Amino acid sequence: MALSEFETKRLEKLVGAFVEAHRPAPHIRPELDLAFRIKGQSVEIFEIRPRWRGAPGETMENPVAKATYVRTQDLWRVFWMRADLKWHAYPPVPRVGSIEKFLALVAEDKHACFFG
Repeated sequence: MALSEFETKRLEKLVGAFVEAHRPAPHIRPELDLAFRIKGQSVEIFEIRPRWRGAPGETMENPVAKATYVRTQDLWRVFWMRADLKWHAYPPVPRVGSIEKFLALVAEDKHACFFG
């Protein structure tokens, strides 16, 4: 079951504020920017960069972090993208109780798994 409209708006506000606070300076954003998307029960944070050998203006996305809400357990599962390009549970803290705790975990990035 997807998130309700109220839950989605709340996530857009919280995650949007997080992304805005962590975006690089405006003059760097054409080369590196940060964004997010809400897809089903998940929130994904990703970097946007120019494609190396692409056409001018063509960009690519590099995943940073993902949280998926498990309604039956009322918790968020935390994921990071490994070198195999698959989402893996974040070993130090695989679950958190709120989206705010997820965002704090990503901001701290204690083990350099999210932003490297």
